[in-house]
Amino acid sequence: MGYDQRNWVAYTVLLCSLVNSSYSYQLLVGGRDGWVLNPSESYHHWATRLRFQVNDTLLFKYKRGSDSVLVVNKEDYESCSVANPVVKLEDGDSEFRLDRSGPFYFITGNKARCDQGQKLIVVVLAIRTSPSLPSPSPSPSPSPEAPAPDGPLTPPHVKPRPRSLAAPPCTASVFFMSCVLSVGLGLLNFRVFS
Repeated sequence: MGYDQRNWVAYTVLLCSLVNSSYSYQLLVGGRDGWVLNPSESYHHWATRLRFQVNDTLLFKYKRGSDSVLVVNKEDYESCSVANPVVKLEDGDSEFRLDRSGPFYFITGNKARCDQGQKLIVVVLAIRTSPSLPSPSPSPSPSPEAPAPDGPLTPPHVKPRPRSLAAPPCTASVFFMSCVLSVGLGLLNFRVFS
């Protein structure tokens, strides 16, 4: 393989990696049904078949004035308590950005409908970082008796994504694989026609 071919391959792989790592999505909660009491696909099933990443955005569509979306802690999620939401969304086309990894808890602002199942848990995947070199001396770990930090509960994370309302969970990996395939076909093309 010549010098020009190696550069072409390296630049293509670098470009594919950069585009793949910076992609995020907007997801329509409940699919075409939106944020309703009995969607055709349960919110639990919808959330478990998708992979949520930091900076994805959840879009809750519902009739303004007739419902709302509350971001709550785990206890309020389980009891359907609408009294102390972390965040209240009520404009009918509510967007929520997943800004961290971990679980996010959403319930309707109508307690009776929450008790009937209009609620959602979204778990955002952890951000993967490249492993770092070990430090010469490990830092001391905190003692088990250390108190937990006090502070406000961070709302569940949702990642901003392009304006498409539905995206398959493997979009980024499919894109990356298509880049790898393009590189392979490019190399084959160079060998056949060189």
